[in-house]
Amino acid sequence: MNNLLQYQDIYLRALEPEDLDFLYQIENDSSIWQHGANKAPVSRFCLKQYLENSLSQTLFESGELRLVVVEKNSGESLGLIDLFEVDVFHSRASVGIVIKKEAQDKSYGSMALKALCDYAKNSLMLHQLSAQIADSNKAALRLFHQCGFTACGMLKDWIRREGASFENTAFENVAMLQLILSE
Repeated sequence: MNNLLQYQDIYLRALEPEDLDFLYQIENDSSIWQHGANKAPVSRFCLKQYLENSLSQTLFESGELRLVVVEKNSGESLGLIDLFEVDVFHSRASVGIVIKKEAQDKSYGSMALKALCDYAKNSLMLHQLSAQIADSNKAALRLFHQCGFTACGMLKDWIRREGASFENTAFENVAMLQLILSE
């Protein structure tokens, strides 16, 4: 296995057709919708099409790379980590990560993020990574800060809070974080 895609107890691997059920489980977990762009259930059919398309395009064609976070010893899929908005000209990308509930608070997220940062720097030759994280997502903010990301801005009232209705609108700030890889 490529050393750039592993860190301590985990490794990162490309999506496979066999990941359909795992992807379906993660994408349809409504408890994490507040932290991402998805706000509705996703069908197996749509995810199967997504898998087929992602397997036939390179990172540079699609501008994104989704990897499965896998525990080395058991081979268990723990979560997903994404590079998206990949900009080859400016040598940057955005990062997103989700670790399933049962695997949280066991350092798998930091291992996966460190492996992805190493890969982005040493293999993809990216200069920087960024992330946008809701103020309420304290665990994600802590994770990214522990992995060397620093705050570089704040988007005020950027996302609607979970449970907010149009009559009772409540918004929350989103922290903009950045990691310069070439330092």
